[in-house]
Amino acid sequence: MRRVGGLVALRRAAEGVATSFKGGATSFKGGDVVGNRLVQATLYSTSNNTFTRHHWFANGNKLVDQPATHTVAGTMLFSVAASAVSDDVHAKEPVQPKLRPNDVVLYQYEACPFCNKVKAFLDYYDIPYKVVEVNPISKKEIKWSDYNKVPILMVDGEQMVDSSEIIDELSKRIGSRVQADNLLDEAGEENKWRGWVDNHLVHVLSPNIYRSTSEALESFDYITSHGNFSFTERIVAKYAGAAAMYFVSKKLKKRHNITDERAALYGAAETWVDALKGRNFLGGSKPNLADLAVFGVLRPIRHLQSGKDMVEHTRIGDWYSQMEGAVGASSRVEAQVA
Repeated sequence: MRRVGGLVALRRAAEGVATSFKGGATSFKGGDVVGNRLVQATLYSTSNNTFTRHHWFANGNKLVDQPATHTVAGTMLFSVAASAVSDDVHAKEPVQPKLRPNDVVLYQYEACPFCNKVKAFLDYYDIPYKVVEVNPISKKEIKWSDYNKVPILMVDGEQMVDSSEIIDELSKRIGSRVQADNLLDEAGEENKWRGWVDNHLVHVLSPNIYRSTSEALESFDYITSHGNFSFTERIVAKYAGAAAMYFVSKKLKKRHNITDERAALYGAAETWVDALKGRNFLGGSKPNLADLAVFGVLRPIRHLQSGKDMVEHTRIGDWYSQMEGAVGASSRVEAQVA
């Protein structure tokens, strides 16, 4: 591993990064290789962890955030909230056995929002998948691929890349077709909001996750525990990485014309709720691909201060809780494969 020569060098490398989110892949150009890859892996905080699930529930003006696997109270709270969802909301859409892929492996960064989009799709359609956590410094786990980015999904030995294209292709293969209430505008509305996720929502997250030094450290506490880092990389990521990302978030804030981070996040949440037009989901009584995309991208911040604030100060909490009920438990079958 190339050593990072202190906070100044890492900050300079991070500040030189040009983020590119073409088609839902996490990629960066320019700057120091180690700095870039560290930033690439940590630009957004964390995704769903198979063994510890957190849930958002609005209780008046209070927010309850409990890891369900840690306390009985958390489990009971989730059960109560799930039972409150209206009867016409359906949970999970299992794939017909004859259409289900036999071997699915996701190469990911635990911190990548686009990887979370793919996982939300796999979870909802109850498609079992294994995960390979890619080391953001060496990328040794994907040296075999010319793509050199994440997510990469291997489906029965075939490589798929680019989160949106992965989801489109899988949708065709498993014969999924969400029947929205408004059939005349189903495809146009769904595609519009899927584009909104990639072109707007993801850009609002980083300035919020790393808004302050304390929030940056909060994010890296999780990242260093779950990312595929060596001991040395873990130390660098937790301290130097948090500092670097604090400054990078300021540059991203300026690049995307964000004057107030929280206002932008709240605005995005309210925009999404308005798009639902009173429906349980954008897809009507069932989530469609846009619902799954928004849910997947927001899962990384669910337990962070930015996520807590968003649920407390906007109307998105009810929709998010319903999505948790619909998507259900992760269909990940192994924590890691070699």
